[in-house]
Amino acid sequence: MDNSKRTVVVTGFGPFGEHSVNASWVAVQLVVHVGVSGMATTVTLEKCGRNHGYKGLDNSSFCPDSQCCIVGGPDCIDSVIDMESVCKRVMASGLGVSVSVSKDAGRYLCDYTYYTSLYLSHGRSAFVHVPPIGKPYSGEDLGRALQAIIQEMLELLDQAEEKIHCQHFH
Repeated sequence: MDNSKRTVVVTGFGPFGEHSVNASWVAVQLVVHVGVSGMATTVTLEKCGRNHGYKGLDNSSFCPDSQCCIVGGPDCIDSVIDMESVCKRVMASGLGVSVSVSKDAGRYLCDYTYYTSLYLSHGRSAFVHVPPIGKPYSGEDLGRALQAIIQEMLELLDQAEEKIHCQHFH
């Protein structure tokens, strides 16, 4: 394995004590979750998380009694990231990894995590499903694809924020 490549997990925290705005959350800007899907044959960008329909037990034999993520939350929350644009841009870059967009993250831990993250971040989250190693991509292929995807997401987020910022001054 190439020692120059590292896996980095970045997290931020919400308000606490006298900190009504937590600088760590502002600095993180975007939360990206990645999960494996045995059904996926492409790197799949999830458009939205869904609140209801959780019936399967997780590895700890847990399932919420309410069968939903957030009681009283909206049925579906879309990411602020335009996943179709991310998909088109990454596919056009000639990376050699197929990318697609999905509207159903599966009503299991991935979807539960995504919905909860979207709810808490006001849509500033993303979820990417990857196929199992070797079916058809190597770990290195998937790593390169994720890097390209995250760069495109940040680019789109920056453009959206610039547009909002400009509108406030006109």
